[in-house]
Amino acid sequence: MNKNRLVSIVVPAFNEEEALPLFYKQLRDVLDTLPESYEIIFVNDGSSDKTGEIIEGFAAEDPAVRTIHFSRNFGHQAALSAGLQKSQGDYTISMDADGQHPPKLIPEMIRLADSGYDIILTQRIEPEGKSSFKKWSSETFYKILNKLSDTQTLPGGADFRLMNRESLNALIALPEFHRFLRGMVSWIGFRSVILPFEVPERLAGKTKYSLKKMTRLASDAVFSFSMVPLYIGLSAGALFFILALVEVIYVLSFWISGNSSNLAPGWSSLMFMMLIIGAILMIIMGFIGVYVGYIFQEVKHRPVYICRTASPDKNKEGDTSPS
Repeated sequence: MNKNRLVSIVVPAFNEEEALPLFYKQLRDVLDTLPESYEIIFVNDGSSDKTGEIIEGFAAEDPAVRTIHFSRNFGHQAALSAGLQKSQGDYTISMDADGQHPPKLIPEMIRLADSGYDIILTQRIEPEGKSSFKKWSSETFYKILNKLSDTQTLPGGADFRLMNRESLNALIALPEFHRFLRGMVSWIGFRSVILPFEVPERLAGKTKYSLKKMTRLASDAVFSFSMVPLYIGLSAGALFFILALVEVIYVLSFWISGNSSNLAPGWSSLMFMMLIIGAILMIIMGFIGVYVGYIFQEVKHRPVYICRTASPDKNKEGDTSPS
């Protein structure tokens, strides 16, 4: 039964020419020990180095390798989505090409899937005593996201996961333009288990996830999975409406008691309230503007990515078997 089963490996890559040969060797060393057939789908996310040439070299020598080349850099989540949509496996495993998602975990992920789990999630375990801005920002982000959203996302989660065909079909059916796959995988449900792993050092090169990209991903996560920002604006507006009523009652008390002469001109307090109310209105309009912007991008129905070239689909038998 295992020999007739296909395992798909989806690997997005952006300017990873230094790490790819080492990663490919590690991956093949593990896959060649499996009884299952496999396919490896490399997605070139508009790289400007020799990443595209390297993965085409893999495909020329290995019939199990398939390639997708984007017309430009569409981002990590789009590259993952392309590979997942192209995969044909009974089990599909997504992982990065920098070596920080260790291929040696693949047999254990398959074993857990065979035991009845639909999705095998992985959770990063940072070495003891290691402190960094990225670690702190990641922990803070997940705490805030899980407080704001009804969909709970695994803290320290990675896009290194296994999905069976049923759960993957459910994920592919989601049409979002702004994609936060960790949240989407959590939203679809299915029976899942967490596999912790220690994060090894990169095989080569530098991380491509800049602060700007992390901020954009965080924005997609918050505004795609939570309406709380809108409620914050509404709550702030309600609070200051109550404060305005209190101010009216306070002023009327002077008039009722006949002490209106004791009222100060109040220019500074008036200006202060105007500024506060103006700021709240701008915040509310900003939140609404973000949601409207997301709606605008969704209703245009633009594709999440555009492929320049892609390997043709291969049959599960024959071409995808390990050499």
